[in-house]
Amino acid sequence: MSRKLKIMSIFGTRPEAIKMCPLVKELEGREEFESVVCVTAQHREMLDSVLSCFELSPDYDLDIMEKGQTIEGITSKVLEKLSPVLAEVKPDAVLVHGDTTTAFASALAAFYSQIPVGHVEAGLRTFDKYSPFPEEMNRCLIGRIADFHFSPTSANKENLLKESVGGKIFITGNTVIDAMKYTVNARPFTDKELQNTDFGKRVITITCHRRENYGEPMENIFRAIRALAERHGDALFIYPVHLSPVVRQCASKHLGDVSNIKLIEPLDAMDMHKLLSKSYMVMTDSGGLQEEAPALGKPVLVLRRETERPEAVRAGTVKLAGTDADTIIALAEELLLDSEKYDEMAHAVNPYGDGNASKRIADALAFSFGLSTAAPEEFRP
Repeated sequence: MSRKLKIMSIFGTRPEAIKMCPLVKELEGREEFESVVCVTAQHREMLDSVLSCFELSPDYDLDIMEKGQTIEGITSKVLEKLSPVLAEVKPDAVLVHGDTTTAFASALAAFYSQIPVGHVEAGLRTFDKYSPFPEEMNRCLIGRIADFHFSPTSANKENLLKESVGGKIFITGNTVIDAMKYTVNARPFTDKELQNTDFGKRVITITCHRRENYGEPMENIFRAIRALAERHGDALFIYPVHLSPVVRQCASKHLGDVSNIKLIEPLDAMDMHKLLSKSYMVMTDSGGLQEEAPALGKPVLVLRRETERPEAVRAGTVKLAGTDADTIIALAEELLLDSEKYDEMAHAVNPYGDGNASKRIADALAFSFGLSTAAPEEFRP
């Protein structure tokens, strides 16, 4: 074989790491690739916990996180620190994931260095550039830069075709489903709160952290969760609270004194996936959980006004609850009180993957660079 194809994977946040680590593992296990990993550490602690779960040590660590960091600061520091790394490594292609500021700035740095960019989880759209902010514009801009678009679903591909982006588009499924093969049954809980939790009760897992929910939307969400907990004392609400001071202050104010609500520290990927597997349902404004929980047969209520994952709504694995307290309560109680409605969501087919997305992406790279004559098989749910 001629020289190996050098692929640099760049990520910096917990969600990115969960979805990129299975792909890195796939690249490392194939002889046609030389895998190089660079982390920005946009989220330091939460990133490190995922790396530990997957037993990955980055080749380069930009270590950019600082207290009170801003979008502008993250962007400028990634550009400044990544450029010399790209000059040293000279990768054949750079892979970025999703819609974070790390992903956008890394794609831009690679473009400035005239290095091809592969966008993992390409084509998600809300069509509102300020919601989610800054994620919607980040992923749109990456789409203009990228040479290879790895779309989870056919609908994501259609979004890109309508925008007339350049480059090649491949439908791969989502790598988060691949990640769950590593995580769900990997080990017992390490979180002490979860070790001492009675999972004989119906557990409702909550996450809420998005910037566009700051202020009144988050206040409404937490009011709804408090009301649900007070009405349904037989259920246990578990909320791994994001490290954002804004989120923590609001959660403590509304939820801190309710006996059947557990406010716990953020979880590593393995504990989070295991918690999902033991949950009755999920209430979240996270993007990833809309993909992960249905893979385990858990209904999801999305605590946002819109979602860039409409396939899940159409498939019936998630419902868009918005941020109105009465609507959230009504939809949650429908699942808590109506077994037929619950079963309908729990048994819907997850449209996001079969656990082979990483293989499809690696196959697509090998095909695109002429290392293979076989076009990759596209994912179809």
